[in-house]
Amino acid sequence: MASKKLLIIDDEPAIRRTLKDILENEDYQVEDAADGAEGLKRIQENEYDVVLCDIKMPKMDGIEVLEKVIASGQDVPFVMISGHGTIDTAVDAIKKGAYDYISKPPDLNRLLVTLRNATDKASLVTETKRLKKKVSKKYEMIGESKAINGIREMIDKVAGTDARVLITGENGTGKELVARSLHEKSTRSKAPMIEVNCAAIPSELIESQLFGHEKGAFTSAIKQKKGDFELADGGTLFLDEIGDMSLSAQAKVLRALQENKITRVGGDKEIKVNVRVIAATNKNLKKEIEEGEFREDLYHRLGVILIQVPALRDRKDDIPLLANHFIEMICEEHGMPAKEFDSGALKALQGFDWTGNIRELRNVVERLVILCDKKITAKDIETFVK
Repeated sequence: MASKKLLIIDDEPAIRRTLKDILENEDYQVEDAADGAEGLKRIQENEYDVVLCDIKMPKMDGIEVLEKVIASGQDVPFVMISGHGTIDTAVDAIKKGAYDYISKPPDLNRLLVTLRNATDKASLVTETKRLKKKVSKKYEMIGESKAINGIREMIDKVAGTDARVLITGENGTGKELVARSLHEKSTRSKAPMIEVNCAAIPSELIESQLFGHEKGAFTSAIKQKKGDFELADGGTLFLDEIGDMSLSAQAKVLRALQENKITRVGGDKEIKVNVRVIAATNKNLKKEIEEGEFREDLYHRLGVILIQVPALRDRKDDIPLLANHFIEMICEEHGMPAKEFDSGALKALQGFDWTGNIRELRNVVERLVILCDKKITAKDIETFVK
């Protein structure tokens, strides 16, 4: 494992020299700066895993260095040190974003534990960012067709509001991507987006899933459980396949939307919820209303904004973009060397109707990545795509 890179900022040469000797002996790569201005310049020009920073210094004190680094958007953890410290100084440093505070002369064991914890936290932050970027890429909307650009424009107009959105389209067209984009661009993006697949949950359990239950509400209710409306409080609740929800659950969802309150199964206490609801379905809800399978009043509550996601056969110009996006992502997921489609292969992929839409295309690309050589050709498409 590579050693961690550390910067010491302190105006006392003896302190810098002593700390540097100790920490290099602990396998840190150590650099040092004689004052805050020099330290800030080093941080701007280099990457460090942790900064050990004195508070009282000429030119620029440690708190000012900390504030300028945080304002620049850098995530390097600061451990503040001072020989003039009080509890108030420590609290102030941590409030302003320092990871920890240590008095001079530092206790060696405490210093080493603090630096180890700070670098562990920094590694965790970096890994979290990497995973978020990976997730973001997974849910990216790919395409430049008129229909997809129209959806993007609609999302940009609607995302900042709390208006309810009903997303319609065939299975596999990417309705969830639209819902996620609405959430990520909304003011609720820091709160959770809770997804409920209404078709996958038995009708007798859907109400407990959505509204929670009290202990003893039914045979298997051995403890109290919060429902998805409560879990999504402050964020977004995505009701996927809403057309498959039972009429009983529909009535309760309608009440929750009207009153912003829910009641757990087996309970009588009303619980306030602040949730934006986005719904999606592959069904024709107007037809379902005519057949008595869906409540018209709920349809109008959900469908303030309507977004229709086109089938892949209606946006074939996007197929090369999607195929290239999937091949890159799948090679990375499988840890395989990069592969690519030649122009004939991409043209061949555009010749299919893709009844399973984008989901089917992704599965086919994965099959081709696994079975074909580095350059995927039209002949490969003919062989492996039925």
